[in-house]
Amino acid sequence: MGHHGWQGNPPGTEVEARRRIVVAATACLDRVGLAKTNLSDVAAEAGVTRQTVYRYFPGLKDILRAVALAGVEEFAGRMERHLASFGSAAEAAAESVVFAVRTIPDEPYLGLLLQAGEADFFTDGVISSLSFSYGARILRNVPVDWPAVGVTTDEDLQGLAEILMRLFMSFLQYPSTPALTDDGLRTLVRRWVGPALRG
Repeated sequence: MGHHGWQGNPPGTEVEARRRIVVAATACLDRVGLAKTNLSDVAAEAGVTRQTVYRYFPGLKDILRAVALAGVEEFAGRMERHLASFGSAAEAAAESVVFAVRTIPDEPYLGLLLQAGEADFFTDGVISSLSFSYGARILRNVPVDWPAVGVTTDEDLQGLAEILMRLFMSFLQYPSTPALTDDGLRTLVRRWVGPALRG
């Protein structure tokens, strides 16, 4: 990888190189925001050339997606803690949609998936097998008796996670007019998803 870049401390692996570029992009975003962050700035922050950045990421959009995904773990933990107080499957499912719709736009890094201004950027980030696996893990950790409502396998949980994630993605991209309150959204989701989770 050479010793001229990386501020004299080249990464030992491709994974480490990608991580450092993501850290550099995060620093740029924190300093100047999304609108003013460009690939040249990220390269300078990492101590490398643009060509080096391109070796690991096809473009800025891909770096931003990696920054957003780096925030998933913390977000997942907060959602799990929030959902822990909802005892029924229908309540937990509805609340997961409400939590995501109200929280993601204000997330410093996950919100990038929305702020980037391209529908496919957000969609690709949420509608992926990796995202569905995260969703299933969150649901699995909620203190709900999933088998009692017919959700008995990992595949079932992943399917439920996919439906819920597609729902909140739709509400985020195409908000209701007039905007739904939290209670309105909660009632709507519970009304139509709830019957599938009553055993």
